[in-house]
Amino acid sequence: MTASRSEKITFPGAQGDALAARLDLPAGPARAFALFAHCFTCTKDIFAAARIAGELTEHGIGVLRFDFTGLGSSEGEFANTNFSSNVQDLVAAAAYLRETHQAPRILVGHSLGGTAMLAAAAEVPEAVAVATIGSPYDPAHVSHLFTGDLREIETAGEAEVCLVGRPFRIKKQFLDDIADRRMHEAIATLRKALLVFHAPLDQTVGIDNATNIFVAAKHPKSFVSLDDADHLLSRRQDAVYVAGVIAAWAERYLGEETAPPPAPALVAEPDTVVVAETGTGKYAQGVSVGGKHSLLADEPVHYGGTDTGPSPYDLLLAGLGACTTMTLRMYADRKGLPVERLAVTLSHKKIHAEDCEQCETQTGKIDRIDRVIDITGNLDPATRSRMLEIADKCPVHRTLHSEVLVESRLKE
Repeated sequence: MTASRSEKITFPGAQGDALAARLDLPAGPARAFALFAHCFTCTKDIFAAARIAGELTEHGIGVLRFDFTGLGSSEGEFANTNFSSNVQDLVAAAAYLRETHQAPRILVGHSLGGTAMLAAAAEVPEAVAVATIGSPYDPAHVSHLFTGDLREIETAGEAEVCLVGRPFRIKKQFLDDIADRRMHEAIATLRKALLVFHAPLDQTVGIDNATNIFVAAKHPKSFVSLDDADHLLSRRQDAVYVAGVIAAWAERYLGEETAPPPAPALVAEPDTVVVAETGTGKYAQGVSVGGKHSLLADEPVHYGGTDTGPSPYDLLLAGLGACTTMTLRMYADRKGLPVERLAVTLSHKKIHAEDCEQCETQTGKIDRIDRVIDITGNLDPATRSRMLEIADKCPVHRTLHSEVLVESRLKE
């Protein structure tokens, strides 16, 4: 059974900087995608974000989480950002998902990330549900974090402040931006299901913020108390609880229409292979071999695929590898050799033709397959060398080195 996976990616933010992100994908095709926004000055790798993403993938939902401009591993200067630029980074992230997979149907934000998500929701029309966790009703709420530095920021235009034990440079434009933001209308016209999480004893963002968000929103809306959880959900059980509730709540609003369409029934005739698109992602393919065996093929995420199966070149290497070990096993059995186990590791890459002395092609690039054969057994050096020669005689190996004619025609 294939496990869920997390891939590092980058995409251009609102200001053109490369934003570092993680795309968490379920084991199979994603039913839908979610976008996660972290808390003020946090990063995508905070435990709450990772836990929530992991839980959603268990429910077949892919999750994109990223570092806002100037934070974590993302490029750009934090001092040049503000609440509005964070909102536009979220819109850019949604656009990335829309272009490479599908637009996010679920929006999740932690602390100020939740407030930014409420502001960005109108620009993600495909989204049907929004969840906030310990979020302020008004972005100006964060100004209390650097109250002692407000005078210097106002007079000097900027100041270095200490937040969560780290120095950050805050400019006056940041204060002006959050002062001008009012969230009531954005929340009142959300037109998406809303789930508000908040801890009554939250010392960073008071519970009255959750009240204001909830009252401003129209139905459907829900509130979940986090009891004695802290603002960052630093206790594992609190993050796990939030993750589980979001996953269960989202099911109601995703509906059956987000489930991947069934792949077309493939029935290959004996001695034939049928390949057809599954309808999920850009490149996912269903493969039927002789009407007896079924598998998937796809491209990696960084090539625009959804990584639901091996790539075409992976399958090519698998064919060569299987043929190699089978041929060696036949030879070993025929000769009565004490071979206990055979394994082959293969890789493929393009190299410059001029780097290959024995190749006929001398210009451009050629394909190179590296094949490492592991033979377990008590064999002398001469026998092992002979086994290496036999490997080159496997039928697939010979096919790759011979002239191949591929005739194509359109089906009537």
